[in-house]
Amino acid sequence: MWSSPGRKVVTAWIVLSVIATPLVAAFLGPAFPPGNGSTQGTEQVFDNTVLTTTITPVVCLLLVFFAYVLTQHRHRGGALVDGPPLRDDPQVRVWWIVLTSATVLFLAGFGTYELLQNGSGGGQGPSPIAVPGGHKIPVQVIAQQWQFTYRYPTYGGLETPQLVLPADSYIELHVTSLDAIHSFWAYELGVKADANPGVDNVTFVQTKGPETFHVRCAELCGLWHGYMFNNGRVVPMAQFTAWVKAQQRNFAPVAQYLPKYSTTYFPDPQRRAG
Repeated sequence: MWSSPGRKVVTAWIVLSVIATPLVAAFLGPAFPPGNGSTQGTEQVFDNTVLTTTITPVVCLLLVFFAYVLTQHRHRGGALVDGPPLRDDPQVRVWWIVLTSATVLFLAGFGTYELLQNGSGGGQGPSPIAVPGGHKIPVQVIAQQWQFTYRYPTYGGLETPQLVLPADSYIELHVTSLDAIHSFWAYELGVKADANPGVDNVTFVQTKGPETFHVRCAELCGLWHGYMFNNGRVVPMAQFTAWVKAQQRNFAPVAQYLPKYSTTYFPDPQRRAG
């Protein structure tokens, strides 16, 4: 049987967990980044909410235990003496193993399932495992010191300095680099993928309504890494179509000088030309 202090600690832990856990799930979780700019972003908010909600009872136990120790076992003056020796409690050990094992297994299964949903927003290399169904618009992200450019192979290989995506559409991003290792991070869309020379790193995103999002390089890539950023836009399909036509018209004089579209590029100019 547990001692009276043990019962008090467990009771306080259960009460605090019952109060704190739903509050975390209802109010703290929905405020987590990256927001609801895409299907993947919404799923990441949900994942962060589940993880934080799961860990809340553990945090509550630590807080209750620390509070109990600090109030009941603090030194109150006089000579310092050792407390009574502690013996192993098989019941506590079994419960600890059962609860922690169940928590870890649940999170492992949940995390694996979530990673396979809708592409998860992370780079999967040239041969993605989690491929969402339905029609997708391919867009290539080309990183170089120190800027991003974007190519649209279904629109004649159009290349532009700003990422514009149609709303309510599935986008298949092909991320690569011309020189050093970079990392493409579209924050509000919940997309992040490494950009490596000679590698086609594929990631997926399903856009929602119109919005402006931030693009950053998330890999230290040289002197001006901190300035390697720009903004992208999600716009209605009709506006996207008009934008593509305007870009094709504006860049027509230099389009002939663009290298042939490829899913990968190399730092060596001769290899790129080949």
